[in-house]
Amino acid sequence: MSNAVPTYELYGENTGRNPDFWLHCETIPSRSSLHHWEIRPHRHESFFQILYIDAGSGDAIFDGVRHAIAPPAIITVPPRLNHGFRFSRDIDGFVVTVLISHLKAAPGDRSRLGEWLAEPHLTLLDTNNDDATYVAQTLRRLGEEFTNRRSGRNDLLEAYLTSALLLTARLSQREAEGPGASDESERRMERLHGLIQHHFRAHRPAAFYAEALGISPTHLNRIVRGRTGLATHELIARKLTDEAKRDLVFTFGSVQEIGYRLGFADPAYFSRFFLKQTGQTPRAWRMAERERLGM
Repeated sequence: MSNAVPTYELYGENTGRNPDFWLHCETIPSRSSLHHWEIRPHRHESFFQILYIDAGSGDAIFDGVRHAIAPPAIITVPPRLNHGFRFSRDIDGFVVTVLISHLKAAPGDRSRLGEWLAEPHLTLLDTNNDDATYVAQTLRRLGEEFTNRRSGRNDLLEAYLTSALLLTARLSQREAEGPGASDESERRMERLHGLIQHHFRAHRPAAFYAEALGISPTHLNRIVRGRTGLATHELIARKLTDEAKRDLVFTFGSVQEIGYRLGFADPAYFSRFFLKQTGQTPRAWRMAERERLGM
């Protein structure tokens, strides 16, 4: 049955070519009006989608199961999910399409966010909730930033995307868990991610992060492995690798310059590190990825 469902490169279309973007944004009416307000079942192999519904109504269909849409709401669609939509003619809002390689967590990994990203969600936004209001405002800003193409655009798009997804996941999980639910390991993981973001260019060892969190390296490693399937040092290496990949594709700096920016004093060591993590040298990976993206 799934073989009969088309795989689209973008929202509601099959271009037959590789994407030349990491994030795309458009209004829902601009696309759905061309298809009589119905997007038939399809799936995306490499994309994650966020639909912000500001007005109107309709149905979201996930693997044949219908879910009623009422505004304001956020719909999140993981890759490889059979899905479709039926919209009323007064629908308003927009859809954000993102390469999964640019998400904060990979859909399906063992982190709490990764598990959430792997499943479709329809999250209602309570207008009396500050987080919900902020999500709506952030996605509107993302849409404006995408359209206006001003300086600092990519960094702001990434910041808006991450903020909106993390807060939507929090709202969705809060609904599922009920008030007062807490998880000490999850809070430590959030603090760890913040510390890694701040210190990853300094190449701090796992023991540094354990001390900052007030626990032993063994305890930290147990938490990280339980949440991500990785050891602490592997999680730190993944962050360095992800930043290297981003710079190799979206900046014009040489491999040596990118290595220096990431805290590698020796260009040869940077190349060996990247080769170990990806199976390719930085230069070979850059050429292959830019060719794949049509850049």
